[in-house]
Amino acid sequence: MLVSHLEMGMLSEGLTQVLIPVAALVGIVFALLQWYVVSKVKVSGDSSSGLSDKLIEDEEDGVDNREASIKCAEIQNAISIGNLSLSLSLSLSENALICLLWPDHWLFNGATSFLFTQYKYLSVFMCVFAAIIFLFLGSVKGFSTKSEACTYNKGSLCKPALANAAFSTIAFLLGALTSVLSGFLGMKIATYANARTTLEARKGVGKAFVTAFRSGAVMGFLLAANGLLVLYISILLFKLYYGDDWEGLYESITGYGLGGSSMALFGRVGGGIYTKAADVGADLVGKVELNIPEDDPRNPAVIADNVGDNVGDIAGMGSDLFGSYAESSCAALFVASISSFGISHDYTAMSFPLIISSVGIVVCLITTLFATDLLKIKDVSEIEPSLKRQLVVSTILMTVGIAMVSFFALPSEFTIFNFGTEKVVKNWHLFFCVAIGLWAGLVIGYTTEYYTSNAYSPVQDVADSCRTGAATNVIFGLALGYKSVIIPIFSIAVAIFVSFSLAAMYGIAVAALGMLSTIATGLAIDAYGPISDNAGGIAEMAGMSHKIRERTDALDAAGNTTAAIGKGFAIGSAALVSLALFGAFVSRAGINTVDVLTPKVFIGLIVGAMLPYWFSAMTMKSVGSAALKMVEEVRRQFKTIPGLMEGRAKPDYANCVKISTDASLREMIPPGALVMLTPLITGTLFGVETLAGVLAGSLVSGVQVAISASNTGGAWDNAKKYIEAGVSEHAKSLGPKGSDPHKAAVIGDTIGDPLKDTSGPSLNILIKLMAVESLVFAPFFAAHGGLLFKYL
Repeated sequence: MLVSHLEMGMLSEGLTQVLIPVAALVGIVFALLQWYVVSKVKVSGDSSSGLSDKLIEDEEDGVDNREASIKCAEIQNAISIGNLSLSLSLSLSENALICLLWPDHWLFNGATSFLFTQYKYLSVFMCVFAAIIFLFLGSVKGFSTKSEACTYNKGSLCKPALANAAFSTIAFLLGALTSVLSGFLGMKIATYANARTTLEARKGVGKAFVTAFRSGAVMGFLLAANGLLVLYISILLFKLYYGDDWEGLYESITGYGLGGSSMALFGRVGGGIYTKAADVGADLVGKVELNIPEDDPRNPAVIADNVGDNVGDIAGMGSDLFGSYAESSCAALFVASISSFGISHDYTAMSFPLIISSVGIVVCLITTLFATDLLKIKDVSEIEPSLKRQLVVSTILMTVGIAMVSFFALPSEFTIFNFGTEKVVKNWHLFFCVAIGLWAGLVIGYTTEYYTSNAYSPVQDVADSCRTGAATNVIFGLALGYKSVIIPIFSIAVAIFVSFSLAAMYGIAVAALGMLSTIATGLAIDAYGPISDNAGGIAEMAGMSHKIRERTDALDAAGNTTAAIGKGFAIGSAALVSLALFGAFVSRAGINTVDVLTPKVFIGLIVGAMLPYWFSAMTMKSVGSAALKMVEEVRRQFKTIPGLMEGRAKPDYANCVKISTDASLREMIPPGALVMLTPLITGTLFGVETLAGVLAGSLVSGVQVAISASNTGGAWDNAKKYIEAGVSEHAKSLGPKGSDPHKAAVIGDTIGDPLKDTSGPSLNILIKLMAVESLVFAPFFAAHGGLLFKYL
């Protein structure tokens, strides 16, 4: 199986074992340093109310008074931990009296409270599914504790199936916990930074931008470094038992990816339902019916909306991209373990995916300095170019890094497992595989930006269509979304063809890893958006000046585009990851060819293509149902609370938060069950060939639907912001806020909210999760699957 001229790479095993954890620790230290710099911006607060931060920065031009700044601190605390001791429509003295008399009445669920409640539900799921993994995989050989012949390394003995069951279960739990930690840390960082970004906006847009971006970088680097470090340590610990059985070791480590993505699914769906129910309710009543500003403190849904930005866009995205990273690494490691790297026990070459991620952390660190220290923002017009520069700089630097790693870490020539045969591959082949994934990600990012940024004609055309009402706005938006699929799909297709031609399924796995190699920068850009959005909301609720709100709106508008770019990366990488996992599943299940003309495969193909639509229907209806309740509640409060519209009375924020929380926790279960149970039921009842068809169908269909949904929603959102900003003569002709075109744009935005923040982002998890779950359970399906066909 091993070619005779195989040589080891130039990077020694000892140096590899030092390089990977050191890079991860450098990432963590850099993240903590950014956190420290952000913490230097002090937020006003009283320690007796649960806030540890003391007095605010001095204002440069006296724009805002101390009262508004204290409100910033209170609102931040409400969004973060749910301790709102402030009724935003009343004076500070009135609030102080109310808080003394009825302190418990003002406690309601912030982002932390919601996530802890969600994690209680998910902990039950983790335990149940961990038991299923152990029972299914342990039963492959009747819970035998005897060593058995290896599947790929002929003539060698591997550890018993029971051991693989136990270690796959442990890996699943580790992946799930790391995913939860990634989402939670991201949320805490975002809620820590939002008020600080608002306060820095008083000094200029440049200061606010750096604060928001540094905070996003904290999340990006912590997630990338933690994911790499936990995976590296898990492999080292598992190796203590497995020894030379690398086949069993890396098969069991695939559970790490399954744990990461399963938590990400529930985080994305639950957080998406929470945030969009509040957002739609707040916009439809506040903007369209009552013509009050966005994030106006009189709107009862405003706090729920801002909490939702953190639990959906931050915690959900963090878990999502961690899942992609974990799965691409696991897919590459598994294929490598049954190739010459694993057979010859070449540790450095085997660790190629982890070294790529290590170099990526260093590259992203250098790239971040361009935004925070080297090329500082001085004007609003420089925000979006600075964020795009991050993508370009990180891609160029990473290309150089990939070349170095490919030359030093890999042998000049080796073999890769290719569906039962061995493909001879050279180290420069893998360089091109990783690089094409990296550059395909940049193409997808720029295409997404073109179709979702209001600086370009597609979004401006959508905005112009609002002249004739919401119907034409919806038609133009849908057409834009469908058209935006073309270039990303061609990019993914080229990446797949080149990488598979050069290095079979291993090439596709490392191409996915290439797209995710700059994950720290990608997440920093992505997290920047919700932080800026929250900062604008806090400025509005705290009654800060119009000038401050204009600055935060400029940050937010760029953030909407970067969020769409982040979703594009997530979807593109998901396509490559799921294809690599599909290849690993086919190999592990012992399928030689997947013939679509076979009835078993074709029925799976057509059902798999239907699943993204079924899943989207569930999530869209969940958002719609929750939004319906939210709209009715907001209308009820404006009708029944005297003086609310005039600002003399306070809204009942808690009731709106409760509607979003209850809907999210209840409605995330059916879509999650659909995704988790489909591979188990299909593999057990219909067998591995039908399951292969399901995976292929869901991949092909899901990618198209996800890109279209994400870009349609992003375009509608920025079309609305284009009209609101009124920067150009064309935009001014459609405005101002409250005009008929603006109301049509708001309706389009509310339709797009669940598309871009719930269904679209969740679909990329669907295609990844079903593939990695199928890979983990492949031994069971191969041994005992297809029960229906056996008895028909």
